[in-house]
Amino acid sequence: MAIYKDAKYLLESRDDAFDKLHQPGAATPYSGIYRCENCGDEVASNAPNPLPPQNHSQHDPRKGSILWRLIVYAIQQK
Repeated sequence: MAIYKDAKYLLESRDDAFDKLHQPGAATPYSGIYRCENCGDEVASNAPNPLPPQNHSQHDPRKGSILWRLIVYAIQQK
């Protein structure tokens, strides 16, 4: 689970982007932190780089397929 020290740096959002699941190796839609829906591993990934592949870390296949969910969206100033 992602942790933080100071909530003033985070905003709550109900955006649909947080509800979508992404396949391993798919292009990262938003820069931020992604969590594997089945094993709980978390990674940082930058758009449009690929999300970690099927063989990321030591994912136990008994826990189900790797499916990445955006949990923290990094807002970049232009």
